[in-house]
Amino acid sequence: MVENVLSSEQLHQLSTEALKHELLRLTKNRDTDPLSQKVQFFKDTLEPLCKELSTRNPFTKVEEQIPLVIGAWTPIWSTIPFQDTIPGRLREQSYQIFHADGYYANVARYAPGKQLPLLNKMPSFLFAYDFLILQNYQIVNGHWYIQNVAIKQKLRFGHLPLSVERAEAWFNKIAQTQSKSASLKDFLEAPDFQNLDRKTAKRFATIFKSTPQLEHLYIDPEFRLVKSQREAKQRPSYTVTVRLR
Repeated sequence: MVENVLSSEQLHQLSTEALKHELLRLTKNRDTDPLSQKVQFFKDTLEPLCKELSTRNPFTKVEEQIPLVIGAWTPIWSTIPFQDTIPGRLREQSYQIFHADGYYANVARYAPGKQLPLLNKMPSFLFAYDFLILQNYQIVNGHWYIQNVAIKQKLRFGHLPLSVERAEAWFNKIAQTQSKSASLKDFLEAPDFQNLDRKTAKRFATIFKSTPQLEHLYIDPEFRLVKSQREAKQRPSYTVTVRLR
C-alpha cells in the first residue's frame, strides 16, 4: 500500500520537527516488511521526504557529527540487506553504539528457532543468538571511513533480554580485546561462523571484507537519517535511527 505522498512544496512548508515526525510515522512497524517491499516503499513514499530533510541538516561537516553520534541508538527502519540475513531479529533488542575512541558496533539478538546448527538437538525456545559487528570509524578527506574489525556471536539463554546495558558491556569487552591486538592481520582476519549455516556464513564473510560507506543525510542529537553502501556498485541503503541514551 502506497501512502499519500506530499508534494515538494508541501514538504518544503513543513518544519524540520514535522518532517522527522512524519518519517517516524511512515516507518513505524514497517521494518519487518520484506526487503524488496521496503526498497519500493522508499522509492514511492520516503525519498522526497528524505531529500527535503537532508536540506535541513544542521551538521553537514563530518567533524561536527562525531560528537553527536557518541552513545546508543536503535534503528527504527532500514533497507540494509545484511541485518536480516539471519532469521528472527528482535527489533526491540537491536542497537547501534558509538564510542569516542573510534569504535562502533551493530548489536542484535535473534530468535532463529531451529535454523542454527547448534540448536538442532536443543530446545531452541530457551536460547537466543546474539550477533555483534565491531567497526572502526574515522574521518578521511572529510568523509566517514568505516572498517570492519571483528564479528562476534554468542548463544545465550533467551529468557534474559539483550538490554542496551548488556549490549554495551559486550561491546566494551570486545573493543578492549581488539585494542590490545598487536597487528593489522589480527584486525582483518575473517571470523569463524561456526553457529551459522554455510550459505549465511559465506555472506557474512563477504560483508566482513568490505569497507562500508556512511553518510548522514540528517543528524541532530536525537535523530539520524543515514545513507550507507557496502560497496560502491551496491544500491544505497537508508536507515532511520533514534537515540536511546
